[in-house]
Amino acid sequence: MHLPTVRLFLEVADAGSLSKVAARRQVVQSHVSRQITEFEQQCGGRLFRRTGRGVELTELGRRAVPRLRAWLHETESLAQELNAAAGEPAGDVRLGLIPSAAHPLATHLFARLRASHPGIRLDIAEAQGAELDAMLDAGAVDLAILFRFRRPSADESALETLLCDADTYLVSAPGDALTAAPTLDFARLAGLPLVLPRRPSHWRQALDETARSLGFRLDAVAQADSLTVQKALVAAHPGVYSILGPYTIAEELRDGRLQATRLVHPDLKRHVTLALPRQGKLTPAGRAVAQAVREVVADWGQRLTAP
Repeated sequence: MHLPTVRLFLEVADAGSLSKVAARRQVVQSHVSRQITEFEQQCGGRLFRRTGRGVELTELGRRAVPRLRAWLHETESLAQELNAAAGEPAGDVRLGLIPSAAHPLATHLFARLRASHPGIRLDIAEAQGAELDAMLDAGAVDLAILFRFRRPSADESALETLLCDADTYLVSAPGDALTAAPTLDFARLAGLPLVLPRRPSHWRQALDETARSLGFRLDAVAQADSLTVQKALVAAHPGVYSILGPYTIAEELRDGRLQATRLVHPDLKRHVTLALPRQGKLTPAGRAVAQAVREVVADWGQRLTAP
């Protein structure tokens, strides 16, 4: 068994789509398809059935998934434990990141690990919270940084720890009168033209429910999953707004490309957490990465971006 091929098979099984996996890995779909076909030939039968919406597991594929997942976990754990026994954590660690944490945190985390644990190789997946949750449950990532709408309880602390909190901001092009004040009541969003995340999305659902509780509906003049696209639309069109977190807009605020006011009544706080695997144990390399994440955030004063 070839470890990267087994990882690819399980990733496609979890995603139910060759194209999604190809996009995530930034390769052409034919490359993923060819590797899966070769793996099916090695296994002696079809593992996937192509459908109009993607792929679904055959009976052989369904039988293979739990056994290959267990084999992959044991093989990776053994390799990393042997490396740790030799005196240094090493091996691949698959880290899931929310987009607003991906670039500032990943850069500093990589630098810290290169200095302290050069044998560790990061495998970073950037995705929205719901997708990262599913990847963590399926074992497709070893640990993940997520947004939560409630703080982890004491009972959950072994699997999920709080890193920091994030307020919510109404964002506009520079010079906007509405976002010039330090705070703004959420009810003032009624009637504003907004660029919002596409449904389904936990964040979009929370925003819609907050507006409904105050007796109005948010006016989405555009929808986009990409935070970069949301910010670009707002910056280029004065009078159009978006609702974003502080870590997403920190660089643009610093450079004067965007302007923002903190939304209050309600505050709509989100909690950034480090989630560990719900099944199986974290490898020595995984524990080293988790500790490095905590140290970077602590050095930044419990923030996801440098002060």
